[in-house]
Amino acid sequence: MERFIPFEKLSKKEQKKLNSQKRRDWNGIDPATRVVPDKRKIYQRHPKHRSAPDCE
Repeated sequence: MERFIPFEKLSKKEQKKLNSQKRRDWNGIDPATRVVPDKRKIYQRHPKHRSAPDCE
């Protein structure tokens, strides 16, 4: 059984190893492509609501 050593007292190399184990893996997904574009900056070609001819 390994002795418990507090995280602060571990070497930088050991801290880095533990931190990398705790981080999630993206499984080949590029997180930059998953960003939702800002809706205010997108050019809208058509109005959001069109008035129906039977509503007039």
